[in-house]
Amino acid sequence: MAELNTKANIKVPDEFYAELLAVHEGLSKAESDALNARLILLLANHIGDRQVLSEALQAAALKE
Repeated sequence: MAELNTKANIKVPDEFYAELLAVHEGLSKAESDALNARLILLLANHIGDRQVLSEALQAAALKE
């Protein structure tokens, strides 16, 4: 069973962040929220492992 990786793992993260911001450019708040929801569901499907997804939900819910 896989374990949630919370360490930096994206190659060229600045490029990804710029692409993420660009895809949201010009969208309304509702459109941006819908895009984020679709992205989350696509990535969750790609991960597939329910334990990892549960760990991710718990980690995201933490307020630091």
